[in-house]
Amino acid sequence: MSYTTLRIAEDSRVAETARAVVKGLVAYNAAQAGPSKWKRFAVSVRDDAGTIKGGVVGSTLWDWCFIELLWLDEALRGTGFGTDLMARAEAVAAKRGARHVYLDTFSFQGDGFYQKLGYEVYGELGDFPPGHRRIWLKKDLS
Repeated sequence: MSYTTLRIAEDSRVAETARAVVKGLVAYNAAQAGPSKWKRFAVSVRDDAGTIKGGVVGSTLWDWCFIELLWLDEALRGTGFGTDLMARAEAVAAKRGARHVYLDTFSFQGDGFYQKLGYEVYGELGDFPPGHRRIWLKKDLS
């Protein structure tokens, strides 16, 4: 392959490019650190009609769990369901062999909530979004 034939441009085929980048990155990471055994999971709160009123989406890889998303219907906030959802997500992670959990949130979302559950801040970006902070937290499961 000649580098003179390569070109860099914004790609309108985002999904195709993303698949190729993920495939290459997963192969490289596995060669360096071994298979991640990445697996996604979800835990939800549902009403009697089966309507989802909140949930956690996460994934486990190597010996970590990443909490991708947590949402709870506003009417259920402050009732303990958020704490219960996180406890269930941590239990799923531990059952899969995870020893640690990490996540990120915005200061207007979960600031303080996760610390009450034993998470510690390890990174923060100010003014993201403007007037707020983006916060990264982690917790050891033991």
